[in-house]
This record gives sequence, structure tokens and C-alpha cells, in this order.
Amino acid sequence: MSVARFKDLCVDVNCPSVMTAFWGQVLGLTPPADNPEVLVGGRPEQTIWINKVAEPRSVKQRVHLDVHTTAIEELEKLGAKVQSPISDEQPWAVMEDPEGGEFCGFVRDSAPEYRVMELVVDSAEPERQARWWAEVVGGDVAHDEGKPWCWLENVPGMPFKYWVFVPVPEPKTVKNRIHWDVTADALEPVLAAGATLLRPKDGEIGWHVCADPEGNEFCVFLPS
Repeated sequence: MSVARFKDLCVDVNCPSVMTAFWGQVLGLTPPADNPEVLVGGRPEQTIWINKVAEPRSVKQRVHLDVHTTAIEELEKLGAKVQSPISDEQPWAVMEDPEGGEFCGFVRDSAPEYRVMELVVDSAEPERQARWWAEVVGGDVAHDEGKPWCWLENVPGMPFKYWVFVPVPEPKTVKNRIHWDVTADALEPVLAAGATLLRPKDGEIGWHVCADPEGNEFCVFLPS
């Protein structure tokens, strides 16, 4: 039985005005009139918070988005750069956002209104990570036979189809610039599942900052 529910995504940036405009157009989301640093869609779970931070991107992002697009050139017009183009061996383009953060573009004949395809997390042990998160937020663990990656699907409330965990040799060394939020009835079951509490709710923040077994940050929101 799951102990939390997917809530939304958060992206750390250096220049919120530039990055809100960029991601809004890439993902088919818009900022509400009263808050220019958040992007919203047709469902609350499609919300993406754009958080200003002082530190620049310094390493390859351990968490990235895969997005639907009708053309890689359209992403370039919005300010993205091609890091690795589509090829016979790689049916997607690895892109960089205006601050150098990686994401992948998958070309479709027709892109949906909400264009987040999946969330991808670099992992030392992809299957272990996928199974851990399935215990926390629900969903089904799946994989391609003979392939090293795993993913979650059918996660309650998750607005994109897949949450993918891919193997990488390098360990996590810095705070992730993309993280996810969850809601829970209580913090204790999340910690009992194996999460680490990094910062409890206090006078400055209204949520608990936690980390999963591989150190990926996520925030837990409890009932008010």
C-alpha cells in the first residue's frame, strides 16, 4: 500500500523570467496572472514550480524531462540547443535548456497539449529505485527484457505516463535541479519506507525536505 501521492514538479533556475517563458512554451503550460514563477496546466499535478537558486548548473543533471515536440527546430527557436541529434541509434535528441540543463526531445506527428512525456532519473540501481518509489507512491514496475532500465507506470495522480530510472556509473554529487513533490497523510510512513529527512518543516518552509535511498531530493506536504 502506498504512503504518498505524486503532487507536482519543481525546477531550480538562475533566471526565473527566462526559464518560465522557455518551459511554458516547451511543455504547453502557462503562468497564472498572480504568480509568474509557476506553470500550470489542466490538472493540478501538471504544475511545475520554477525556483530561483544562486548556484549555476555544474554537472550533468541527474533528473531530466523527456518531452513531446513536432520538430527539434521548434525547440531551438524557443532557446534550446542540440547536444546530441537524432540518429538511427538514438531516436531522440538530447537538448540543453537556456541554462544548460539537459532534456530530451521526441518528435511526434502531433504533440499533445501537455508535452511532458516522462520523468527520467539517473540511478545506481534502477530496479531498486523503481520498486522503492512504487512502494511509496504506487504504480507498476516495468522493464524491457534484457535492458538495464526500469520504469513506473500507472502511478496515481502522475500526469505523465512513465517515471524512468536509468543506470549510470557516476554517483550523485550535488543537489538535483529538478525534483518532485508528494503529499502524504503523515511523514513517519515515508521515513519508515527508507526516506531520509533532510530538513523538517519550519518557520520558513511549509513542507518536509527528504531524500530517497539514492539521495534524490523530494518534498513531502502534509495536511494543513
